[in-house]
Amino acid sequence: MKQDKATRDLALARFAGERIAHLATASVDGRPHIVPFCFVLIGEAVYSIIDDKPKRTHTRLRRLRNIEANPRVSVLVDHYEEDWQALWFVMVEGQASLVTDSQEYRRARVTMRAKYPQYLTMELTEAVNPMIRIRIERVVTWQGSGVE
Repeated sequence: MKQDKATRDLALARFAGERIAHLATASVDGRPHIVPFCFVLIGEAVYSIIDDKPKRTHTRLRRLRNIEANPRVSVLVDHYEEDWQALWFVMVEGQASLVTDSQEYRRARVTMRAKYPQYLTMELTEAVNPMIRIRIERVVTWQGSGVE
């Protein structure tokens, strides 16, 4: 069923307003991998930076290896309450790649820092902190009957 523009816009606004999402990638042989991540929505693209929180590596993370091998990804935000009529989720599906354009990287980094003040204390450079861009191809949404 084709989603109307108003429903899609509302779903993306709800999506953009959340603080945390879950990124699902898959290896070339189909092994799934899901991680929570910080993100911003700019137009029809989701951005996430590999930040300075402790990790074994910044450039060979499994999510990055998976994206290189299989760029098809899903991103999920959801809301849970004990009143199940208040539940909702928004999932976007798309093609992921690393940002290689310096201007695009800086623009998305500014937006990330505006949403997450913790990033203001991190240098976050192109050389050390790769940035993922997901071009949205599909938006899937659901909500309980009590959600406005």
